[in-house]
Amino acid sequence: MATMGAVPQYGQLIRSISSARTGLTYVPRRTLAYTVPRQASEDGPNGPNDKSESDSKASTLSSIKNFFFGGKSGAAKPKARRTTAPAKREGSLSADSIFAEDEASPKLVASGRTPAARKQAGATEEGQEEVDYAVDRRNRETMQAVLDPNPKARVRWEQKMVAREIRRRGRISPTELIMRTERESLSKSHWFKTSVKKLGPLARQIAGKNIDDAMLQMRLSKKKAAKEVLQHLEHAKNVAVVRSGMGLGAAEGKTANQKPVTITLKNGERKTINDPTSIYIDQAWVNRGPYGYDYDHRARGNINLMRPPYTSLSVVLKEEQTRIRQWQNRESEELRKRKAKLWTPLPDRKITAQNQFYSW
Repeated sequence: MATMGAVPQYGQLIRSISSARTGLTYVPRRTLAYTVPRQASEDGPNGPNDKSESDSKASTLSSIKNFFFGGKSGAAKPKARRTTAPAKREGSLSADSIFAEDEASPKLVASGRTPAARKQAGATEEGQEEVDYAVDRRNRETMQAVLDPNPKARVRWEQKMVAREIRRRGRISPTELIMRTERESLSKSHWFKTSVKKLGPLARQIAGKNIDDAMLQMRLSKKKAAKEVLQHLEHAKNVAVVRSGMGLGAAEGKTANQKPVTITLKNGERKTINDPTSIYIDQAWVNRGPYGYDYDHRARGNINLMRPPYTSLSVVLKEEQTRIRQWQNRESEELRKRKAKLWTPLPDRKITAQNQFYSW
């Protein structure tokens, strides 16, 4: 309170001075909006420095009276000045842009610039040096540390690969042959809020089935996690078709003249395959994920901390021609084993040069 009393009130101070000396009444201070018409009225018609004589001679008090009590001034009506926006500048493509044309194209709009034509080799502007960024003209020594970080190891690996090809005489292993001729796709799902015990039966249910049959099984299943498994199977099928080109034999007309093949699966079930390029689920397994946090609100304000598990589903998709090859391999192996167990009798020859006594 002491500090507030020490600071004089400006209104009271001005009122006391004006009444004691000049006898003028006090006009309270008001905030005047500085608008465009007011700026034009203060400035002259030709600029801020161009003012009439009456405006320059008029006192501050008279201008305030005219503003509040509607006084008329002999000045001309103020006019607001409109500022025009600067001209629009449009950019253009650089000379080395891949979108630039060899010849300048006709203008499609009234204003603006067309893309600059690609400059010919050696044609540069005056005062500028030509910079060539071609790959074959780059400095190989500066890039060697990244392209060939360990030259000795690279030479050893090349020698090893050459020796392997000579030793095999151009033949490839069965595993390499399968990887080159057959397609497969591995797809892992996001984390499901369920346990391994609940998701495991669904994984065993769809394993070995055609992808369309497995999706139909999940669509009709009453399990809670079957909906998420169905979404993952649809995603896995789309990925296999787009990335690996699986299941396109019927669409491309490659299976029109093929005869159906009846095979025996590993579990003894007989299956007829009409399209060798159709997709089936070769493997399906469950991955254990992290544990989340959840709260169980009980009576009397008790809250129990629960740790719900999260799991995911991984599937390996293959084409039916893989099962045909596996069946043929099993049949050939069983035939080889049966032939190995057969008893071959000795040839029927006459017994000669026999004695009733031993020769020693």
